[in-house]
Amino acid sequence: MTTTATVELVFIPAPGMSHLVSTVEMAKQLVGRDHRLSITVLIMKLPFDKSKASSSTQSQLLTAAEDRLEFVYLPLDEAAAAELQSKSPKTFMLESIKMNKQNVRDHVRTMVSTGSTMIAGFVVDMFCTPMMDVAAEFGVPSYVFFTPNATVLGVMFHMETLSPEEYNDLAEMKDSDTELELPGFVNPVPVKVLPAPFLDKEFGSRFMSIAKRLRETKGIMVNTFEELESSAVRFLAENDKVPPVYPVGPLIHLVNNKNEEEEIEIMKWLDNQPLSSVVFLCFGTMGSFEGDQLKEIAQALERSGHRFLWSVRRTPQMGKIEPPGEYEDLNQVLPEGFIERTMKIGKVIGWAPQVAILSHKAVGGFVSHCGWNSTLESLWCGVPMATWPMYAEQQMNAFELVRELGLAVEIKLDYKKDVGSDNTKVMLVTAEEIEIGIRKLMEGGNECGEEIKRRVKEMSKKSKVVVVEGGSSYNSIGLLIEDFMNNMHTHSLNG
Repeated sequence: MTTTATVELVFIPAPGMSHLVSTVEMAKQLVGRDHRLSITVLIMKLPFDKSKASSSTQSQLLTAAEDRLEFVYLPLDEAAAAELQSKSPKTFMLESIKMNKQNVRDHVRTMVSTGSTMIAGFVVDMFCTPMMDVAAEFGVPSYVFFTPNATVLGVMFHMETLSPEEYNDLAEMKDSDTELELPGFVNPVPVKVLPAPFLDKEFGSRFMSIAKRLRETKGIMVNTFEELESSAVRFLAENDKVPPVYPVGPLIHLVNNKNEEEEIEIMKWLDNQPLSSVVFLCFGTMGSFEGDQLKEIAQALERSGHRFLWSVRRTPQMGKIEPPGEYEDLNQVLPEGFIERTMKIGKVIGWAPQVAILSHKAVGGFVSHCGWNSTLESLWCGVPMATWPMYAEQQMNAFELVRELGLAVEIKLDYKKDVGSDNTKVMLVTAEEIEIGIRKLMEGGNECGEEIKRRVKEMSKKSKVVVVEGGSSYNSIGLLIEDFMNNMHTHSLNG
Protein backbone atom coordinates (compact mmCIF):
# COMPACT_ATOMS: atom_id res chain seq x y z
CA MET A 1 0.00 0.00 0.00
CA THR A 2 1.42 3.40 -0.97
CA THR A 3 1.34 6.15 1.62
CA THR A 4 1.61 9.80 0.63
CA ALA A 5 4.95 11.30 1.58
CA THR A 6 4.70 14.01 4.21
CA VAL A 7 8.27 15.21 4.54
CA GLU A 8 10.41 16.63 1.73
CA LEU A 9 14.20 16.91 1.58
CA VAL A 10 16.10 18.96 -1.00
CA PHE A 11 19.41 17.36 -2.02
CA ILE A 12 22.04 19.52 -3.74
CA PRO A 13 25.06 17.50 -4.95
CA ALA A 14 28.16 19.22 -6.32
CA PRO A 15 28.51 18.99 -10.11
CA GLY A 16 30.53 15.98 -11.27
CA MET A 17 29.83 12.24 -11.44
CA SER A 18 31.78 11.17 -8.33
CA HIS A 19 29.66 13.50 -6.18
CA LEU A 20 26.36 12.76 -7.93
CA VAL A 21 26.59 8.94 -7.77
CA SER A 22 27.01 8.61 -4.00
CA THR A 23 24.53 11.44 -3.29
CA VAL A 24 21.81 9.72 -5.31
CA GLU A 25 22.55 6.41 -3.57
CA MET A 26 22.11 8.22 -0.22
CA ALA A 27 18.76 9.61 -1.37
CA LYS A 28 17.65 6.12 -2.46
CA GLN A 29 18.56 4.69 0.94
CA LEU A 30 16.42 7.29 2.70
CA VAL A 31 13.28 6.95 0.56
CA GLY A 32 13.66 3.17 0.67
CA ARG A 33 13.72 3.21 4.47
CA ASP A 34 10.79 5.51 5.26
CA HIS A 35 7.59 5.99 3.23
CA ARG A 36 7.07 9.43 4.79
CA LEU A 37 10.15 10.83 3.03
CA SER A 38 10.23 12.40 -0.42
CA ILE A 39 13.40 13.80 -1.99
CA THR A 40 14.08 16.27 -4.79
CA VAL A 41 17.66 16.17 -6.14
CA LEU A 42 18.69 19.45 -7.81
CA ILE A 43 21.38 18.69 -10.40
CA MET A 44 23.69 21.41 -11.68
CA LYS A 45 24.73 21.07 -15.30
CA LEU A 46 28.35 21.42 -16.36
CA PRO A 47 29.22 22.81 -19.79
CA PHE A 48 31.43 19.83 -20.68
CA ASP A 49 29.53 16.91 -19.10
CA LYS A 50 29.05 14.93 -22.29
CA SER A 51 31.49 12.07 -21.76
CA LYS A 52 30.60 8.42 -22.28
CA ALA A 53 31.15 7.66 -18.58
CA SER A 54 28.91 10.51 -17.45
CA SER A 55 26.02 9.85 -19.83
CA SER A 56 26.02 6.09 -19.17
CA THR A 57 26.16 6.40 -15.38
CA GLN A 58 23.61 9.22 -15.26
CA SER A 59 21.10 7.27 -17.33
CA GLN A 60 21.53 4.27 -15.00
CA LEU A 61 21.09 6.44 -11.90
CA LEU A 62 17.95 8.11 -13.16
CA THR A 63 16.24 5.04 -14.57
CA ALA A 64 16.91 3.20 -11.31
CA ALA A 65 15.27 5.98 -9.27
CA GLU A 66 12.74 5.06 -6.59
CA ASP A 67 9.24 6.49 -6.18
CA ARG A 68 9.28 9.72 -4.15
CA LEU A 69 12.68 10.58 -5.64
CA GLU A 70 12.64 13.35 -8.24
CA PHE A 71 15.55 14.67 -10.31
CA VAL A 72 15.52 18.27 -11.46
CA TYR A 73 18.19 19.63 -13.83
CA LEU A 74 18.87 23.28 -13.07
CA PRO A 75 19.15 25.47 -16.19
CA LEU A 76 22.55 26.54 -17.53
CA ASP A 77 22.38 29.12 -20.30
CA GLU A 78 25.11 29.60 -22.90
CA ALA A 79 26.47 32.80 -21.33
CA ALA A 80 26.81 31.06 -17.92
CA ALA A 81 28.45 28.02 -19.57
CA ALA A 82 31.00 30.24 -21.35
CA GLU A 83 31.75 32.10 -18.12
CA LEU A 84 32.30 28.83 -16.25
CA GLN A 85 34.69 27.55 -18.92
CA SER A 86 36.86 30.63 -18.38
CA LYS A 87 37.29 30.02 -14.63
CA SER A 88 40.50 28.71 -13.09
CA PRO A 89 40.53 24.97 -12.24
CA LYS A 90 40.95 25.92 -8.56
CA THR A 91 37.82 28.05 -8.37
CA PHE A 92 35.67 26.33 -11.00
CA MET A 93 33.58 24.20 -8.62
CA LEU A 94 32.83 26.98 -6.12
CA GLU A 95 31.99 29.47 -8.90
CA SER A 96 29.57 27.07 -10.60
CA ILE A 97 27.78 26.55 -7.28
CA LYS A 98 27.46 30.27 -6.54
CA MET A 99 26.10 30.75 -10.06
CA ASN A 100 23.28 28.30 -9.26
CA LYS A 101 22.05 29.90 -6.02
CA GLN A 102 19.23 31.78 -7.74
CA ASN A 103 18.18 28.66 -9.65
CA VAL A 104 17.86 26.76 -6.37
CA ARG A 105 15.97 29.63 -4.75
CA ASP A 106 13.51 29.75 -7.67
CA HIS A 107 12.88 26.01 -7.69
CA VAL A 108 12.33 25.72 -3.93
CA ARG A 109 9.99 28.72 -4.02
CA THR A 110 7.91 26.87 -6.63
CA MET A 111 7.93 23.73 -4.46
CA VAL A 112 6.56 25.49 -1.37
CA SER A 113 4.15 27.80 -3.19
CA THR A 114 1.40 25.14 -3.27
CA GLY A 115 1.34 25.07 0.54
CA SER A 116 1.34 21.24 0.59
CA THR A 117 5.14 20.73 0.63
CA MET A 118 6.88 20.73 4.02
CA ILE A 119 10.67 20.82 3.72
CA ALA A 120 12.56 19.12 6.58
CA GLY A 121 15.98 20.22 5.40
CA PHE A 122 18.49 20.87 2.66
CA VAL A 123 21.17 18.18 2.23
CA VAL A 124 24.11 19.88 0.52
CA ASP A 125 27.45 18.61 -0.74
CA MET A 126 30.52 19.88 1.14
CA PHE A 127 31.24 22.20 -1.82
CA CYS A 128 27.66 23.49 -1.80
CA THR A 129 27.73 25.21 1.60
CA PRO A 130 26.73 28.57 -0.06
CA MET A 131 23.30 26.90 -0.53
CA MET A 132 22.91 26.93 3.27
CA ASP A 133 22.03 30.62 2.88
CA VAL A 134 19.10 29.65 0.66
CA ALA A 135 17.93 27.05 3.23
CA ALA A 136 18.03 29.74 5.94
CA GLU A 137 15.86 32.02 3.77
CA PHE A 138 13.17 29.30 3.79
CA GLY A 139 13.62 28.70 7.53
CA VAL A 140 14.86 25.10 7.18
CA PRO A 141 18.01 23.45 8.61
CA SER A 142 20.98 22.32 6.50
CA TYR A 143 22.74 18.97 6.58
CA VAL A 144 25.86 18.01 4.65
CA PHE A 145 26.50 14.90 2.62
CA PHE A 146 30.29 14.53 2.79
CA THR A 147 31.53 12.48 -0.18
CA PRO A 148 35.13 11.90 1.05
CA ASN A 149 35.78 9.86 4.19
CA ALA A 150 35.69 10.45 7.95
CA THR A 151 39.47 10.85 8.17
CA VAL A 152 39.43 13.75 5.71
CA LEU A 153 36.54 15.36 7.62
CA GLY A 154 38.44 15.09 10.91
CA VAL A 155 41.60 16.62 9.41
CA MET A 156 39.54 19.39 7.80
CA PHE A 157 38.07 20.37 11.17
CA HIS A 158 41.54 20.21 12.74
CA MET A 159 43.10 22.42 10.05
CA GLU A 160 40.35 24.99 10.50
CA THR A 161 41.43 25.49 14.14
CA LEU A 162 45.02 26.46 13.18
CA SER A 163 46.12 30.08 13.37
CA PRO A 164 47.07 31.82 10.06
CA GLU A 165 50.74 31.55 11.08
CA GLU A 166 50.50 27.79 11.76
CA TYR A 167 48.64 27.30 8.51
CA ASN A 168 51.27 29.20 6.49
CA ASP A 169 54.07 27.21 8.16
CA LEU A 170 52.32 24.02 7.08
CA ALA A 171 51.93 25.26 3.49
CA GLU A 172 55.71 25.98 3.42
CA MET A 173 56.41 22.33 4.35
CA LYS A 174 54.23 20.76 1.63
CA ASP A 175 57.14 19.18 -0.28
CA SER A 176 59.21 18.21 2.76
CA ASP A 177 59.41 14.89 4.64
CA THR A 178 57.88 16.46 7.77
CA GLU A 179 55.33 14.28 9.57
CA LEU A 180 52.41 15.41 11.74
CA GLU A 181 50.35 13.89 14.53
CA LEU A 182 46.77 14.28 13.29
CA PRO A 183 43.43 13.37 14.89
CA GLY A 184 41.90 10.17 13.55
CA PHE A 185 45.31 8.71 12.60
CA VAL A 186 47.32 6.17 14.57
CA ASN A 187 50.53 6.84 12.59
CA PRO A 188 52.31 10.17 11.95
CA VAL A 189 51.12 11.62 8.61
CA PRO A 190 53.59 13.06 6.05
CA VAL A 191 52.63 16.64 5.12
CA LYS A 192 53.04 15.73 1.43
CA VAL A 193 50.00 13.39 1.53
CA LEU A 194 47.63 16.08 2.85
CA PRO A 195 45.04 17.13 0.24
CA ALA A 196 46.56 19.73 -2.09
CA PRO A 197 43.81 22.33 -1.38
CA PHE A 198 44.72 22.22 2.34
CA LEU A 199 48.26 23.36 1.51
CA ASP A 200 47.48 25.99 -1.10
CA LYS A 201 47.71 29.49 0.46
CA GLU A 202 45.34 30.99 -2.11
CA PHE A 203 42.73 28.21 -2.13
CA GLY A 204 43.29 26.94 1.42
CA SER A 205 41.42 29.82 3.07
CA ARG A 206 38.35 29.04 0.92
CA PHE A 207 38.59 25.42 1.95
CA MET A 208 38.81 26.32 5.61
CA SER A 209 35.75 28.55 5.22
CA ILE A 210 33.90 25.41 4.06
CA ALA A 211 34.96 23.68 7.31
CA LYS A 212 33.59 26.68 9.25
CA ARG A 213 30.22 26.35 7.48
CA LEU A 214 30.14 22.60 8.18
CA ARG A 215 30.14 23.41 11.91
CA GLU A 216 26.88 25.34 11.42
CA THR A 217 24.97 22.36 9.99
CA LYS A 218 22.51 20.15 11.88
CA GLY A 219 24.34 16.94 10.90
CA ILE A 220 26.94 15.49 8.55
CA MET A 221 26.46 12.24 6.63
CA VAL A 222 29.73 10.55 5.64
CA ASN A 223 30.07 7.83 3.02
CA THR A 224 31.99 5.44 5.27
CA PHE A 225 31.35 2.94 8.07
CA GLU A 226 32.54 2.69 11.66
CA GLU A 227 34.28 -0.65 11.21
CA LEU A 228 36.46 0.75 8.40
CA GLU A 229 37.46 4.11 9.93
CA SER A 230 36.97 3.48 13.65
CA SER A 231 39.67 5.91 14.79
CA ALA A 232 38.36 8.88 12.75
CA VAL A 233 34.70 8.13 13.54
CA ARG A 234 35.55 8.03 17.26
CA PHE A 235 37.39 11.38 17.07
CA LEU A 236 34.39 13.03 15.39
CA ALA A 237 31.89 11.49 17.82
CA GLU A 238 33.87 12.74 20.83
CA ASN A 239 34.40 16.26 19.45
CA ASP A 240 31.72 18.49 20.98
CA LYS A 241 32.58 21.34 18.57
CA VAL A 242 31.28 19.52 15.49
CA PRO A 243 27.67 18.59 14.60
CA PRO A 244 26.49 14.96 14.86
CA VAL A 245 28.28 12.80 12.26
CA TYR A 246 26.39 9.91 10.67
CA PRO A 247 28.51 7.18 8.98
CA VAL A 248 26.05 5.95 6.31
CA GLY A 249 28.21 3.96 3.86
CA PRO A 250 29.27 2.20 1.87
CA LEU A 251 26.93 3.82 -0.69
CA ILE A 252 27.65 2.04 -3.97
CA HIS A 253 25.87 2.18 -7.31
CA LEU A 254 25.68 -1.53 -8.15
CA VAL A 255 23.42 -1.35 -11.24
CA ASN A 256 25.22 -1.79 -14.54
CA ASN A 257 23.93 -1.34 -18.07
CA LYS A 258 24.49 -4.85 -19.39
CA ASN A 259 23.34 -3.84 -22.88
CA GLU A 260 26.32 -1.57 -23.52
CA GLU A 261 28.34 -3.07 -26.36
CA GLU A 262 31.69 -2.28 -24.71
CA GLU A 263 30.61 -3.85 -21.43
CA ILE A 264 29.46 -7.07 -23.10
CA GLU A 265 32.83 -7.37 -24.85
CA ILE A 266 34.79 -6.70 -21.62
CA MET A 267 32.74 -9.23 -19.62
CA LYS A 268 33.19 -11.90 -22.31
CA TRP A 269 36.94 -11.39 -22.15
CA LEU A 270 36.94 -11.65 -18.33
CA ASP A 271 34.80 -14.81 -18.50
CA ASN A 272 37.71 -16.50 -20.30
CA GLN A 273 40.33 -15.62 -17.65
CA PRO A 274 41.26 -17.78 -14.63
CA LEU A 275 39.97 -16.95 -11.13
CA SER A 276 41.59 -13.83 -9.54
CA SER A 277 44.24 -13.69 -12.29
CA VAL A 278 43.59 -10.22 -13.79
CA VAL A 279 44.99 -6.91 -12.54
CA PHE A 280 42.61 -4.05 -13.40
CA LEU A 281 44.06 -0.56 -13.93
CA CYS A 282 41.67 2.39 -13.87
CA PHE A 283 42.13 5.98 -12.64
CA GLY A 284 38.66 7.44 -12.21
CA THR A 285 36.45 9.80 -14.18
CA MET A 286 39.15 12.51 -14.30
CA GLY A 287 42.31 10.34 -14.37
CA SER A 288 44.59 10.16 -17.41
CA PHE A 289 48.29 10.08 -18.31
CA GLU A 290 50.63 11.49 -20.96
CA GLY A 291 52.45 9.29 -23.49
CA ASP A 292 55.69 8.85 -21.47
CA GLN A 293 53.81 7.57 -18.43
CA LEU A 294 51.62 5.27 -20.55
CA LYS A 295 54.80 3.68 -21.96
CA GLU A 296 56.14 3.02 -18.42
CA ILE A 297 52.86 1.34 -17.42
CA ALA A 298 52.87 -0.77 -20.60
CA GLN A 299 56.45 -1.85 -19.96
CA ALA A 300 55.62 -2.79 -16.34
CA LEU A 301 52.60 -4.86 -17.40
CA GLU A 302 54.55 -6.69 -20.07
CA ARG A 303 57.45 -7.44 -17.72
CA SER A 304 55.20 -8.61 -14.88
CA GLY A 305 53.60 -11.24 -17.10
CA HIS A 306 50.26 -10.87 -15.29
CA ARG A 307 46.93 -10.79 -17.08
CA PHE A 308 45.61 -7.25 -17.22
CA LEU A 309 42.63 -5.08 -18.11
CA TRP A 310 43.75 -1.47 -18.55
CA SER A 311 41.54 1.59 -18.97
CA VAL A 312 43.48 4.19 -20.98
CA ARG A 313 42.04 7.69 -21.34
CA ARG A 314 43.16 10.69 -23.38
CA THR A 315 44.34 13.69 -21.34
CA PRO A 316 42.29 16.89 -21.87
CA GLN A 317 43.98 20.01 -23.21
CA MET A 318 46.10 21.71 -20.56
CA GLY A 319 44.14 24.17 -18.44
CA LYS A 320 40.77 22.72 -19.52
CA ILE A 321 38.50 21.22 -16.91
CA GLU A 322 36.77 18.36 -18.63
CA PRO A 323 36.76 14.57 -18.34
CA PRO A 324 39.39 12.61 -20.28
CA GLY A 325 38.31 11.40 -23.71
CA GLU A 326 38.89 8.25 -25.77
CA TYR A 327 41.92 7.60 -27.99
CA GLU A 328 41.03 6.91 -31.61
CA ASP A 329 44.14 4.74 -32.06
CA LEU A 330 45.84 3.32 -28.95
CA ASN A 331 48.80 2.14 -31.03
CA GLN A 332 49.84 5.79 -31.39
CA VAL A 333 50.39 6.24 -27.62
CA LEU A 334 51.48 2.75 -26.49
CA PRO A 335 54.87 1.14 -27.27
CA GLU A 336 55.14 -0.28 -30.77
CA GLY A 337 53.72 -3.81 -30.95
CA PHE A 338 52.55 -3.79 -27.29
CA ILE A 339 48.91 -4.65 -28.05
CA GLU A 340 49.89 -7.52 -30.39
CA ARG A 341 52.51 -8.94 -28.00
CA THR A 342 50.14 -8.95 -25.01
CA MET A 343 46.97 -9.98 -26.88
CA LYS A 344 46.77 -13.39 -25.15
CA ILE A 345 46.99 -12.01 -21.60
CA GLY A 346 45.82 -8.41 -21.75
CA LYS A 347 43.08 -6.09 -22.93
CA VAL A 348 43.33 -2.30 -23.31
CA ILE A 349 40.01 -0.44 -23.11
CA GLY A 350 38.75 3.15 -22.92
CA TRP A 351 35.76 3.81 -20.68
CA ALA A 352 35.38 1.10 -17.98
CA PRO A 353 32.21 -0.16 -16.26
CA GLN A 354 34.16 -0.23 -13.00
CA VAL A 355 31.77 -1.93 -10.55
CA ALA A 356 30.92 -4.68 -13.06
CA ILE A 357 34.65 -5.35 -13.57
CA LEU A 358 35.52 -5.33 -9.86
CA SER A 359 32.61 -7.72 -9.23
CA HIS A 360 33.97 -10.27 -11.73
CA LYS A 361 35.63 -13.36 -10.24
CA ALA A 362 38.57 -13.11 -12.68
CA VAL A 363 39.77 -9.79 -11.18
CA GLY A 364 42.39 -10.26 -8.46
CA GLY A 365 43.80 -6.75 -8.00
CA PHE A 366 43.05 -3.09 -8.71
CA VAL A 367 45.62 -0.39 -9.51
CA SER A 368 43.61 2.64 -8.42
CA HIS A 369 43.75 6.42 -8.03
CA CYS A 370 42.17 5.88 -4.57
CA GLY A 371 39.12 8.07 -5.11
CA TRP A 372 36.82 7.29 -2.19
CA ASN A 373 33.97 5.87 -4.29
CA SER A 374 36.42 3.55 -6.07
CA THR A 375 37.98 2.53 -2.75
CA LEU A 376 34.61 1.54 -1.29
CA GLU A 377 33.69 -0.34 -4.49
CA SER A 378 36.96 -2.29 -4.38
CA LEU A 379 36.51 -3.19 -0.70
CA TRP A 380 32.86 -4.18 -1.27
CA CYS A 381 33.96 -6.54 -4.07
CA GLY A 382 36.87 -7.90 -1.97
CA VAL A 383 39.55 -6.76 -4.45
CA PRO A 384 42.88 -5.58 -2.95
CA MET A 385 44.38 -2.35 -4.29
CA ALA A 386 47.71 -0.90 -5.35
CA THR A 387 47.70 2.86 -4.71
CA TRP A 388 48.40 5.50 -7.35
CA PRO A 389 46.65 8.69 -6.13
CA MET A 390 46.34 11.73 -8.38
CA TYR A 391 44.37 14.71 -7.03
CA ALA A 392 42.02 16.05 -4.30
CA GLU A 393 42.20 13.92 -1.14
CA GLN A 394 43.45 10.76 -2.88
CA GLN A 395 46.98 10.89 -1.41
CA MET A 396 45.51 10.84 2.12
CA ASN A 397 43.22 7.95 1.13
CA ALA A 398 46.25 6.04 -0.18
CA PHE A 399 48.18 6.65 3.05
CA GLU A 400 45.20 5.49 5.11
CA LEU A 401 44.77 2.32 3.03
CA VAL A 402 48.45 1.34 3.10
CA ARG A 403 49.81 2.56 6.46
CA GLU A 404 46.75 2.78 8.70
CA LEU A 405 44.50 -0.05 7.56
CA GLY A 406 46.77 -2.50 5.70
CA LEU A 407 44.23 -2.85 2.87
CA ALA A 408 46.48 -1.92 -0.06
CA VAL A 409 50.04 -2.11 -1.38
CA GLU A 410 51.91 1.00 -2.42
CA ILE A 411 52.93 2.03 -5.90
CA LYS A 412 52.94 5.69 -4.81
CA LEU A 413 51.44 7.61 -1.90
CA ASP A 414 52.41 11.16 -2.85
CA TYR A 415 51.99 11.22 -6.64
CA LYS A 416 50.12 14.40 -7.65
CA LYS A 417 48.50 15.34 -10.92
CA ASP A 418 45.79 17.90 -10.32
CA VAL A 419 42.92 18.32 -12.76
CA GLY A 420 43.68 21.10 -15.23
CA SER A 421 47.30 21.37 -14.05
CA ASP A 422 50.44 21.88 -16.13
CA ASN A 423 51.23 18.24 -16.83
CA THR A 424 54.89 18.95 -17.66
CA LYS A 425 55.61 19.23 -13.91
CA VAL A 426 54.23 15.78 -13.06
CA MET A 427 56.69 13.17 -11.78
CA LEU A 428 57.20 10.01 -13.82
CA VAL A 429 56.49 6.70 -12.06
CA THR A 430 58.96 4.19 -13.48
CA ALA A 431 58.15 0.82 -15.00
CA GLU A 432 60.20 -0.78 -12.22
CA GLU A 433 58.12 0.86 -9.44
CA ILE A 434 54.87 -0.13 -11.16
CA GLU A 435 56.02 -3.71 -11.75
CA ILE A 436 57.04 -4.13 -8.08
CA GLY A 437 53.60 -2.88 -6.99
CA ILE A 438 51.78 -5.23 -9.39
CA ARG A 439 53.82 -8.23 -8.25
CA LYS A 440 53.18 -7.45 -4.56
CA LEU A 441 49.48 -7.15 -5.34
CA MET A 442 49.05 -10.23 -7.50
CA GLU A 443 51.57 -12.89 -6.58
CA GLY A 444 50.83 -15.70 -4.14
CA GLY A 445 53.43 -16.64 -1.55
CA ASN A 446 54.12 -12.97 -0.96
CA GLU A 447 53.53 -12.51 2.77
CA CYS A 448 52.53 -8.85 2.44
CA GLY A 449 50.14 -9.58 -0.45
CA GLU A 450 48.53 -12.58 1.27
CA GLU A 451 47.88 -10.64 4.49
CA ILE A 452 46.34 -7.75 2.53
CA LYS A 453 44.07 -10.15 0.60
CA ARG A 454 42.89 -11.66 3.90
CA ARG A 455 42.16 -8.24 5.41
CA VAL A 456 40.32 -7.06 2.29
CA LYS A 457 38.09 -10.17 2.26
CA GLU A 458 37.31 -9.55 5.94
CA MET A 459 36.48 -5.87 5.31
CA SER A 460 34.34 -6.87 2.32
CA LYS A 461 32.19 -9.03 4.61
CA LYS A 462 31.90 -6.20 7.15
CA SER A 463 30.91 -3.69 4.44
CA LYS A 464 27.91 -5.87 3.57
CA VAL A 465 26.86 -6.42 7.20
CA VAL A 466 26.81 -2.70 8.16
CA VAL A 467 24.12 -1.80 5.59
CA VAL A 468 21.52 -4.42 6.57
CA GLU A 469 19.14 -4.28 9.53
CA GLY A 470 21.09 -4.09 12.79
CA GLY A 471 24.31 -2.95 11.07
CA SER A 472 26.10 0.23 12.17
CA SER A 473 25.33 2.26 9.02
CA TYR A 474 21.73 1.01 8.93
CA ASN A 475 21.28 2.22 12.53
CA SER A 476 23.00 5.52 11.72
CA ILE A 477 20.54 6.18 8.86
CA GLY A 478 17.68 5.41 11.28
CA LEU A 479 18.91 8.10 13.70
CA LEU A 480 19.19 10.54 10.81
CA ILE A 481 15.59 9.91 9.72
CA GLU A 482 14.43 10.49 13.31
CA ASP A 483 16.18 13.86 13.21
CA PHE A 484 14.46 14.83 9.94
CA MET A 485 11.07 13.92 11.46
CA ASN A 486 11.81 15.93 14.61
CA ASN A 487 12.39 18.97 12.40
CA MET A 488 8.83 18.67 11.13
CA HIS A 489 7.50 18.28 14.68
CA THR A 490 9.33 21.46 15.74
CA HIS A 491 8.11 23.21 12.59
CA SER A 492 4.49 22.37 13.35
CA LEU A 493 4.89 23.50 16.98
CA ASN A 494 6.31 26.83 15.82
CA GLY A 495 3.50 26.84 13.25
